[in-house]
Amino acid sequence: MKDTLLLPPVAVRGSTSSGGTSTGGLPPELLQQSVRRLRVLALLYSFIFFMAAFFPRLLFADARAQLFSAPVNWVPGAVSIGVGAALAALTLARQLPPARLLNIGLMFEIVSCYGIALAEFIDSPMLQQVAGHEWHGLSWVAAWVPLFTVVIPTRPLKATIVTLASVSAVPVVIGSLIVVGRSAFRPDATSFFFNIILPYLLITVMAYVGARVVYTLGRAITEARKLGSYELVERLGAGGMGEVWRARHRLLARPAAIKLIRATADSAGPSPEAISRFEREAHVTASLSSPHTVQLFDFGIADDGTFYYVMELLNGLDLETLVRKHGPLPPERAIYLLRQACQSLAEAESHGLVHRDIKPANLFVCRLGVEYDFVKVLDFGIAKPTEGGKETGILDLTRDNVVRGTPSYIAPEQALGATHIDSRADIYSLGCVGYFLLTGEPVFSGETPLAIAVHHVQTPPMAPSSRSELAIPPMLDRVILDCLAKEPADRPQSAGELSRRLGEIAGSDGWTVERACAWWERHQPANPHTDGMLTASETAARRPS
Repeated sequence: MKDTLLLPPVAVRGSTSSGGTSTGGLPPELLQQSVRRLRVLALLYSFIFFMAAFFPRLLFADARAQLFSAPVNWVPGAVSIGVGAALAALTLARQLPPARLLNIGLMFEIVSCYGIALAEFIDSPMLQQVAGHEWHGLSWVAAWVPLFTVVIPTRPLKATIVTLASVSAVPVVIGSLIVVGRSAFRPDATSFFFNIILPYLLITVMAYVGARVVYTLGRAITEARKLGSYELVERLGAGGMGEVWRARHRLLARPAAIKLIRATADSAGPSPEAISRFEREAHVTASLSSPHTVQLFDFGIADDGTFYYVMELLNGLDLETLVRKHGPLPPERAIYLLRQACQSLAEAESHGLVHRDIKPANLFVCRLGVEYDFVKVLDFGIAKPTEGGKETGILDLTRDNVVRGTPSYIAPEQALGATHIDSRADIYSLGCVGYFLLTGEPVFSGETPLAIAVHHVQTPPMAPSSRSELAIPPMLDRVILDCLAKEPADRPQSAGELSRRLGEIAGSDGWTVERACAWWERHQPANPHTDGMLTASETAARRPS
């Protein structure tokens, strides 16, 4: 037994902005990584500063007394340590966009270099040299500045300006100390330029080259993420064969979810079978127009051979997450959701298609415009045409003797590897979903997928009402158990029939628009700052391959 290999089209709820323009539209993922590296760098600065400037002096009484004999000996170092710690804390502030944090990081680069220079040269033996001796060696500023070209990807021109301001710390501090008479070092103008200014100008050139390389690589990543009219923004989840990304249309600014097929570890690209299966999922989804089937916007092949298709973005969560998070549903709400799924499956039946992987994780309940509890059926990736549906032209890529589906929701005939599977297998799976919605537990459990499959083939299911604290109408019990009949002929024969029977249950209309709206406002309130962000990415990423 094995689960579906493809990720479902992932739904998302809002978008994030990197904020600012200094990063030149670099990918948010790269900016977030840069913020994390900036945090490490700020903490490293504070730690090294303390260890070099304070720790040895605090160990010995004479040195400690000299350190605190005048504020000028310890205030610059203490301020520098505090600034580093404050920046590290600031990078944890989620309300600040990454681009703004990185701009603050550039200001920190300048301030930190002046802190280093002040600590190095105030009352330092380095400046108590005999007049006429040559100046040798570089400040720690020379080692500190190049790190920022790697940590903070910045436009090369801006990086150069910031670097010049940072390395100016050494000549400015030394020159100031000479002017006020705090140093015996008295170089002439030529010596001052060649020994104190020129080395840091050369470091600026090196920093410019480094900044250009890092920035160019970041822009290359951005260009590589463009698929047709869409631009990838952030990876949301990954599975055995697919990846799901948050994306946006470059002209319409329309958010979307893009599903990619990725290369296998032992090949330079996806296998022909993988591409064919992926392409079929796009064709299958595009052929369905029910509002309860996730919509396909576009699909194609990128320049590097990556196959992709673009799906609508949804605001909500899958039924598995809904039940795990909020518990079993009242019968009237379960009926309301199941009947919507029936509408999608009824259209699939009319096209001669069997979904073959109906499960709570593939049924997404969302807020759609002003509608609440709106169900979308996801992942037609292993849908298969019935014998009567061959004229649709959709290839049957399911290999012989390979069972597709999810063990906890698989029909007996699927588990047995029957050659003829029709829409009544989806009815069985939808019955399993209804059972889960009402009880919070799958119909059968087992230590292995095979053990669960055997239960589906042989074990009579218990009534949902016997496993739930909620009052479940006897007619609903009967409908669910009929869906779970071992023989397809004993089940409802179509999604339309199942929907009709669910609608005939007393109290089936008890889940009103008002109740749905109240539930969503209480448990899933709209947030204009987060609408469009993934709500089911973790579920998608954890799906078995």
